[in-house]
Amino acid sequence: MSRAFRLVTYNIHSFIGRDGEYAPARTLMQIEQLQAEVVALQEVRGDDRQGMEMLTAMAQANDYELVLGPTVVEQPGHHYGNALLVRGKQVETRRHNLSRPGHEPRGAIEVRVSLAGEPWRIFATHLGLSPRERRWQVQSLLREIRRDEAVNTVLMGDLNEWFMWGRPLRWLKRYFRLSEQPATFPSRWPLLALDRIWVHPCARLHSVSAVKTPLSRNVSDHLPLLAEIY
Repeated sequence: MSRAFRLVTYNIHSFIGRDGEYAPARTLMQIEQLQAEVVALQEVRGDDRQGMEMLTAMAQANDYELVLGPTVVEQPGHHYGNALLVRGKQVETRRHNLSRPGHEPRGAIEVRVSLAGEPWRIFATHLGLSPRERRWQVQSLLREIRRDEAVNTVLMGDLNEWFMWGRPLRWLKRYFRLSEQPATFPSRWPLLALDRIWVHPCARLHSVSAVKTPLSRNVSDHLPLLAEIY
């Protein structure tokens, strides 16, 4: 039987806590405590020199490779978007453009990596605010995922989907065969399951839980979402 491991998706809100304080150290402490093999991060600011230096140092200290997936690039070194922290041997990295005209640029990072001795594809994303935009983005991601269904696959991130019966969630549930996931937003009193972790085949997903601690309720407006994979 394969060794169990953890996946996490976390919207870090540019290291700004619910109290309005910019505090990278406590966000990175939260990430370290989760001890995941792969961590998908959203709202990462590349122009935040202090935060990026601390994130890079934390990654190195914990044997992660840091993979950036900027969606907004104003000039070299000034970008904003997604990131992945990955343990394990990476085979390939791709970046998918999910942007739509008239909306904030969006994207997804795809990595192929060996985890617990098996090949996995990991897609990490942060979808748009418009329902029409999200429909197009989910369709695009599912097309990419279906290109190689023989490989264990994860889709995770902040999907920004609060319509329980909306088409994007229906499509994802149909493919990944998973319905309920815990609420992660807002972090103090979570009501909405904006953050999701989907796994194919679904039998590999043992559990999904929102991390609810005094620290996690304060360091971001989202709670971290943690999945145990068997």
